Amino acid sequence: MDFSNRGFQQPQPQPQPQPAHHSPQPGIGSSAAGSKRQNNNKQDRWMKWITVLLGVLVVIFLVTVILSFVFSNNKSEGDYVYNNRLQAVFLNTGQVYFGNIKSINPQFLVLQNIFYLQTNSASGSATTSSSSSNNVSLIKLGCELHAPYDQMVINMTEVTFWENLHNSGQVAKAVSKYYQNYPNGQKCSSSSNVGSSTPAASAPATSTPTTSLKSGTSSKP
Repeated sequence: MDFSNRGFQQPQPQPQPQPAHHSPQPGIGSSAAGSKRQNNNKQDRWMKWITVLLGVLVVIFLVTVILSFVFSNNKSEGDYVYNNRLQAVFLNTGQVYFGNIKSINPQFLVLQNIFYLQTNSASGSATTSSSSSNNVSLIKLGCELHAPYDQMVINMTEVTFWENLHNSGQVAKAVSKYYQNYPNGQKCSSSSNVGSSTPAASAPATSTPTTSLKSGTSSKP
């Protein structure tokens, strides 16, 4: 028997040490990547907002252009009337009336505060100037034989054109002077020629207050 190996134990193999695995430290690479993603997300959001804003501005601009075009084309003739000015209405008969246009449409216009021009004869009357350069008078409508109201409805087919008048013009100044001389309105006197054998058209039917167009003075009856 072999007693040489009695009590001797064969050494067991020792496990080999495993290499240590180093995990990435949090907060270095991951934080940089996360920050980059956040920056990219912010840029994307800003680009989206800018795109939306630009789109809204473009839509507003287009709507404004379209509305301005539509409303400019739909402007009526009455929009051109200056309410604080006199207007002159020229008819295709050659007659012209001055006053205030109160209403206008494609069928007719309504004129109030009406005046018209009258050329005095060479022999003259009480209201005619002796000067040849001052023979045009501005007559206030209302004292004619038929005693019309101070309102005229004119068919637009009879109107050649109409225009607004400056307050500095001779007509506007003469009208202003007329109302200074007649603050209570004109008073018409009856004519003795009515009912006589003399044709009404050959003699003045009434005594009508007139205003000289050139000088702006009024000759009272």
